[in-house]
Amino acid sequence: MRYILFLVLLLPFAQAKETTVQQLFSVKLVKVAKVYDAKSVKGYGFVKEDESRIYEVAPRFGGFVETLYADKIYTKVKKGEALVKVYSPEVFKAKEEYRNTLNYAKIRQNDVMVESAKMRLELLDISPSEIRDAATTPISSHFTTILSPADGYIFKKTLNNKAAFNAKNKLFEIVNLDKVWVELKVHQDQLEFLSKATNFKLTTPSYKQVFEAKKSDLYPQLDQKEESFTLRLEVQNKNHLLRPGMYMNVQILSDMSGYLTLPTSAVIRKNGKFFVFGVGEYEGEYMPKSVAVEVLNADTYIIKSGVSEGEEVVNNALFMMDSDAQINGLY
Repeated sequence: MRYILFLVLLLPFAQAKETTVQQLFSVKLVKVAKVYDAKSVKGYGFVKEDESRIYEVAPRFGGFVETLYADKIYTKVKKGEALVKVYSPEVFKAKEEYRNTLNYAKIRQNDVMVESAKMRLELLDISPSEIRDAATTPISSHFTTILSPADGYIFKKTLNNKAAFNAKNKLFEIVNLDKVWVELKVHQDQLEFLSKATNFKLTTPSYKQVFEAKKSDLYPQLDQKEESFTLRLEVQNKNHLLRPGMYMNVQILSDMSGYLTLPTSAVIRKNGKFFVFGVGEYEGEYMPKSVAVEVLNADTYIIKSGVSEGEEVVNNALFMMDSDAQINGLY
């Protein structure tokens, strides 16, 4: 096996019986060390609405606005709260038919007709309380009230006072912020680490609080320009501190584990591969070894293969080692 030998020959003595040698420079060595730590990767992302908590209010009937209660965008509403009172000829007609069917059934019982008339109101998404009123009051109300389907904020509103609308028009969009998403970009070479990541800590310039997140999904499509995937995190947000569009710093942590490390000063990259220079059999002899590495931080590599724990490698002047290795054809 061929080795690199860093020696400078001095002039021979008069008899030329022996030669004195000295090292060209002082080689510093470092041992491959095993450390136990939770690996950490930092990134950033943005808060987004949880799409499963977006509710569209699109009535199954047309009509006209009588009273608009939710008249401002971003108004906070409760589930079952009145959004707008409307007059709908279709709903009024269905109420009358239901009331008349009930009156007819008192004379000549017909449960099928009663159930059919009630179902028509239910299919129009009329509230149970309004259906009960239609059954118990002598005269049906001309108006119907559209209620909020969930707690949340009105993010979109298409109605104004005294406006008309058609069936299936989206009148309101209500977003519940009790839980939100944070989406961030992760580079494709981080996917292996990401599969082992268990903790996600989020911070924002707006608050001192640290938010805990849960990994939700990794979108399957690669952004070819950025060579990255989009990771979705879920964050509990009962106090509604996080709002869509907010910037978040993200720290991704794995479980505590052991791995071999070397300082970046002990590793050289050449032709897309990484090498270290191990100690040879004789003093002053060093040989290149191919290693597989992963970045831990700016100063440290995780060594995945190629050397063993406790093995000594060169930790300085790698450019000279590299040059001599090329001259001696060791790569």
